[in-house]
Amino acid sequence: MLKRNENIRNIAIIAHVDHGKTTLVDALFKQSGLVGKGMDVDRVMDSGDIERERGITISAKNCAINYKGVKINIIDTPGHADFGGEVERGLSMVDGVVLLCDAAEGPLPQTRFVLEKALGKNLPVIVVINKIDRADARAEDVLNEVYDLLLELSSDESILEVPVFYANGRAGVCGTSLDDIKDNLYQLLDCIVSYIPAPEYDDEEPFQMLVSDLSYSDFLGRLAVGKVINGSASTNDSLVCLKEDREENLRVTRLQAYDGPVFKEVPSISAGDIVVLSGVSDVSIGDTICTKEEKKALPRIKVDEPTVSMLFSKNISPLAGRDGKIVTSAKIWERLQKEALRNVSIRIEKNMDDTFTVKGRGEFQMAIIVEEMRREGFELCVGRPHIIFKTDSEGRKTEPIEVLLIDCPEESSGVVMEKLGKRKAIISDITYTAGDRVKIRFEIPSRGLIGYRDEFLTDTKGFGIMNSYIKGYEPYKGDFPDRFSGSLICDRAGTAVAYGIWELEDRGRMFIVPGDEVYEGEVVGERNREGDLMLNPTRTKKLTNLRAAGKDEAVALTPVVKPSLEQAIQFIKDDELVEVTPNAIRMCKKILDTQKRKIFNNRGEIPEYLN
Repeated sequence: MLKRNENIRNIAIIAHVDHGKTTLVDALFKQSGLVGKGMDVDRVMDSGDIERERGITISAKNCAINYKGVKINIIDTPGHADFGGEVERGLSMVDGVVLLCDAAEGPLPQTRFVLEKALGKNLPVIVVINKIDRADARAEDVLNEVYDLLLELSSDESILEVPVFYANGRAGVCGTSLDDIKDNLYQLLDCIVSYIPAPEYDDEEPFQMLVSDLSYSDFLGRLAVGKVINGSASTNDSLVCLKEDREENLRVTRLQAYDGPVFKEVPSISAGDIVVLSGVSDVSIGDTICTKEEKKALPRIKVDEPTVSMLFSKNISPLAGRDGKIVTSAKIWERLQKEALRNVSIRIEKNMDDTFTVKGRGEFQMAIIVEEMRREGFELCVGRPHIIFKTDSEGRKTEPIEVLLIDCPEESSGVVMEKLGKRKAIISDITYTAGDRVKIRFEIPSRGLIGYRDEFLTDTKGFGIMNSYIKGYEPYKGDFPDRFSGSLICDRAGTAVAYGIWELEDRGRMFIVPGDEVYEGEVVGERNREGDLMLNPTRTKKLTNLRAAGKDEAVALTPVVKPSLEQAIQFIKDDELVEVTPNAIRMCKKILDTQKRKIFNNRGEIPEYLN
């Protein structure tokens, strides 16, 4: 018989990047009476260093608060489409969602992405128009845009009856209208308890738990995190973990539930709760943990297929091993396997030449994985992102197409449309807004966006905003040049000197500064025309016996801004790699030796293992 556990509510907070999810969770923590449980910092849920530095959520995280005797499990989900696997994993544990939307920016592509996932699971929605304190807030217009989006994603007009709140997450205030803002979030919490359904379970079914997340403890080992679908379990129970192709027996060594952002030990767990179970050595996301007597597997978590692949390898640079502690291919492969275990949206493959192919949702997701490895002491090389093509039922080559939304000054729109046109983008809508700005909607192949973001920021003088989401696969749109400039390649090893760099500045934009160690095959700059150019930045001024009557020629170098990891990944060409170490980011050719590169160029082909 179907029943509901009225003591629990499970919700996910979904939104576009930087619309205030984590800040709102902070306010909910503080107003629910959580004090001293890791609450001494802002943005408690952004626990990773990269998340705090960038101000974004990368991985979905669980927490819980108690309000009027009801335990509310909250999942803070990422707002970037590249981390869509985290959203899908989080939504598998909840019974409703709170949709946040910035009162000034309105619904953006990732708002649509996460909302579409929620409506696809028939989850009830509470709408919160956040950041109403912004000087450029237009809350009522944004609400109408949210209604338009809801109607676009759902054919049922009753979807417009969703509860709506206006809030300022940073100040911890909200209300049902702009004229009646309360100085707390109690109205929102009341709505969560009354509007979001309690988790449903069948009291005749045995214990079943769907594993939606993994963690690790030095004391307890592997931890399985997930929602209890049916039944209950206690410490020391003997259970079984049903995997895709086999099963593994386990004994529950400890049960934990969320209390704020941390765990607390509990003697037993019941249906509907989100819990942490220890005692299983081999578990994957999507597995079912159940009783030995009645083995019933739950439907596995389904995520969208990867659209981008990237090559990972050990560091091939002559400078390898100087910065990092972990440099071998075996250790890199081991680290990627761990990543694939806890990240359901990536796939990893081992190649014949001791390199690895990682497939995921986007270049940003790949860059975050590389940045995490770099901070852990790894040295590695990564290649240019490549789009994963497919073949349709008619045998045609297809590729992923993205809907791209551009918001830029009107004076920059011409050059933006011209450059995107060369990348096979098609304009589907254009709107002129107040303040001499223009919003343009494009449909563009995903490969057309690789390497474009830096160009866009330059063309719009930093005033442009671009967002995109995957529309789906369509027939191949044809070839187009991915980069219109060449690379400046160092032709020998040594140390860069000011005079040598100064003599070469008219060749293009440099990436190195005096004192940097360079090597043969390193990409030291971007050429100001097509084609690569070999040069020598280690050249020093020759000494002579002649003395000029006047002052000697002074060396004044143009300031150099070294590329970040994402910029380097977007910049390189197919025959180049990004060398990543804990202390440096460099770029180089896949074939470092100049003579060997000439041989392969004359042959007109590059060996398959170098592609």
